[in-house]
Amino acid sequence: MTLLHIAQIIIALIVIVIILAQVRGGGLGGIFGGSGESAFRSRRGIERTLFRFTVVLAVVFIVLSILSVRFT
Repeated sequence: MTLLHIAQIIIALIVIVIILAQVRGGGLGGIFGGSGESAFRSRRGIERTLFRFTVVLAVVFIVLSILSVRFT
């Protein structure tokens, strides 16, 4: 395994943890919109930071994936 593949695995795990940390509500109902909250609301504070961090990590993961295919 190359360093690129290890970095992909680590970033994927971090993205999974961050996405799970953003989910609100109880059980699977909260994941699929059953929590009773509005689907469209503004993010504030730590929610906004987690969202932006998730987007950045997703972009880094995509770039690493492209580089992995290109150089392997």
